[in-house]
Amino acid sequence: MEEEINPSAPVKRSRKQIFLVALLLLFLIGVIIAGQFIYKIYGPNTQVVDTECYLYIPTGAEFKSVTDSLSKHHWLKNVLSFEWVAKKKKYINHVRPGRYHIINGFSNNSLVNLLRSGIQAPVKLVFNNIRTKKQLAGRIGQQLETDSVQLLQLLSDPAFTKTYGFNPENILCMFIPNTYEIYWNISSKRFCSRMNQEYMKFWTNDRLEKASSLELTPVEVCILASIVEMETIKEDEKPRVAGVYLNRLREDMLLEADPTLVFALGDFTIKRVLQQDLSLDSPYNTYKYKGLPPGPITLPSVGSLDAVLHPVNHNYLYFCAKSDLSGYHNFSKTLAQHMVYAREYQSAMNRMNIKR
Repeated sequence: MEEEINPSAPVKRSRKQIFLVALLLLFLIGVIIAGQFIYKIYGPNTQVVDTECYLYIPTGAEFKSVTDSLSKHHWLKNVLSFEWVAKKKKYINHVRPGRYHIINGFSNNSLVNLLRSGIQAPVKLVFNNIRTKKQLAGRIGQQLETDSVQLLQLLSDPAFTKTYGFNPENILCMFIPNTYEIYWNISSKRFCSRMNQEYMKFWTNDRLEKASSLELTPVEVCILASIVEMETIKEDEKPRVAGVYLNRLREDMLLEADPTLVFALGDFTIKRVLQQDLSLDSPYNTYKYKGLPPGPITLPSVGSLDAVLHPVNHNYLYFCAKSDLSGYHNFSKTLAQHMVYAREYQSAMNRMNIKR
């Protein structure tokens, strides 16, 4: 008996195959779409060559300024994908100011998480060779978002400086030259608060006891150290120079420090003080007024501060730069001997045609 043939079986198999193929295609399409979304979120999207690339977001900045800055530096492979992820993660309405380290190969997700977290890369703030409050404010303003004009106003405000135990004349004593890690968008007031904390750390019990044994306050140590700083560039000579000025203070003599007179004149290019300068009426003219000037004439280094706290014990009352212009000085116990060295130095300056 012949087997009966069912004509509908191939049709059923064909429909089932089509359904499976369609289902497989839909699955593949879904995988592709999902992969695109995953790549958009987690795939690498930053491209930086330098390992030290930082994005600066000013206080009050909006999301557009963030994307504009990233685009300007060409740090994103795809700006639109970054914007899409930022919107999904609600970063566009929660922009946080600061300085952020951009690393090559960051995903959009990682970059948005970093910017949204506010976890900044601190600035290594350095300041030295500062003579005035204006110079300090300008130097800080060059490295931080801190408003230099506002900072200068604070340092010149008696009420503000008094909160830290200083006045506008000696407030620079609070700033110890060093390298500090500070967030870029710190405010002027918070910056001063941070510097006061560093000042308090510097003045350990040991340093305070050293100052007390010299009958000096920390501010007076700083002022004297500023004079020492400007008198010699030789670290090994600073304690001896400090000893001279301490001897003069004990003897109630005029300090007669040329750097204080240069500061009073306001021309820091002067290399030679003239006789006509000695009569200048200024509290910083130590040829005219006894004791220390009212404030530092520069920000003294830690080396100069410690030189004052650990002076060489000697009987010298005078010193004069050596005529070989080596940067070192001749020290004298008597004015007569000092004048011999002074004339030798003046002759050397004349030969070099240094008149001012």
